[in-house]
Amino acid sequence: MKVGIDSIAFDIPKLYLPITTLAENRNIEADKLIKGLGLHKMSFLDVHQDVVTLAANAALQLIQQENINPKEINRIYVGTESGIDSSKPVGSYVLSLLESQFGEASFRNCDVVDLTFACIGAIDALQNCLDFIRLHPTKKAMVIASDNAKYDLNSTGEYTQGAGAIAMLITANPRVLSFSQEVGVATEGVFDFFKPRRYVAKETLGLEDNPEWHGILENEIAIYKEQPVFDGQYSNQCYINRITEAYDHYKTESNQSEKLYENWSNILMHLPYCFQGRRTFIEIFAKENPELLETQLGDTAKDKIKTLAKSPEYLNLVTQKILPSEMASGQVGNCYTGSIFLGLVSTLCYHFQQKTELANQKMGFIAYGSGSKSKVFEAEVATEWQSVIGKVKLFETLEQATAIDFTIYEKLHKKELKQSVIAPKKEFYLDHIETEDPVLIGARYYKFG
Repeated sequence: MKVGIDSIAFDIPKLYLPITTLAENRNIEADKLIKGLGLHKMSFLDVHQDVVTLAANAALQLIQQENINPKEINRIYVGTESGIDSSKPVGSYVLSLLESQFGEASFRNCDVVDLTFACIGAIDALQNCLDFIRLHPTKKAMVIASDNAKYDLNSTGEYTQGAGAIAMLITANPRVLSFSQEVGVATEGVFDFFKPRRYVAKETLGLEDNPEWHGILENEIAIYKEQPVFDGQYSNQCYINRITEAYDHYKTESNQSEKLYENWSNILMHLPYCFQGRRTFIEIFAKENPELLETQLGDTAKDKIKTLAKSPEYLNLVTQKILPSEMASGQVGNCYTGSIFLGLVSTLCYHFQQKTELANQKMGFIAYGSGSKSKVFEAEVATEWQSVIGKVKLFETLEQATAIDFTIYEKLHKKELKQSVIAPKKEFYLDHIETEDPVLIGARYYKFG
């Protein structure tokens, strides 16, 4: 029995900052970002948007697009590292918002949960739901990857920002992709990228005379910041280490000894920036082709790998197998858990436009999440994939996005704007956050309109 993605939808912010604008204001040579990293646009959330609205709008789009009966959806599993509450999951908000459109209790028997492991959380949600459908082939599940990749102003991660959500319906006998049961895994507990709780004494903030400030009786106040703590070079090395280990493990788990990537029509990888995949897959390519690596110029193995990365053999692989997944990434930016799935939608939409025949071909997935973990597995393209992807207007939607200037960007980043740049229209939006009611302070309320 085949199990996998039956249909797919997305939600992307309507605003973006041109990378050339960011480069000019940060005194960065634009070509370093455009030609060096593949960046062109950086999507950014409007005032009324957050990971809940992204997730709910993607889910609504999926249901409407495929005319799905809500009562048939048994699970909504969300992968995110941008949760808005330490207890109440994004999935519970999504369920509530969907019920506001489809009727009270229309999702009452639906299981929801959030899975968090940096950028690989939605892959974990996917595999959990795949196993559920394998056990219950008549049921359906929805997996949503929803994130806001936000970095500090003037930081080295600033130009990799982005946001978005991908919603996928998981069923038996899917029309888009069916996944292998075998999965290669590599995990190590490291601090390459994380979002810690910070604790500050009240006296440091001048609150020693206000012992019940906002109901906090403790002497310390916990501060949460959306932007991560990260070490770029170390994180990149962790990425390389984990994906190569997981790739090798998948070969063992699937009892394959040949070069796996040669069986893959396309390679889908986590893309924290557009060219990350092509810059790191070279390590796997080199390991699979030791005789080719040996012929390259260079005194060290590292030098030889750099030369190999410019070889016709590798550049052809990039063009054929990786480039299609990069097309949307360069226009959206990083969306954490959603980036590998954005790459999947990009790849499928590209091949749909090119009228490529993908049916029965295999795709390789190389997922990564800081902290750190990688998973490698395969998927087979279904014969009906075009009938589904024809409805997914990814590139058309990206062309309709609105550019913002640098002043608006910084005000949005600092949360200084109180009115949306583009008013919400036929979508879920954040209406307000409770500030007065002491019982419900901090509660987030959403509407559709």
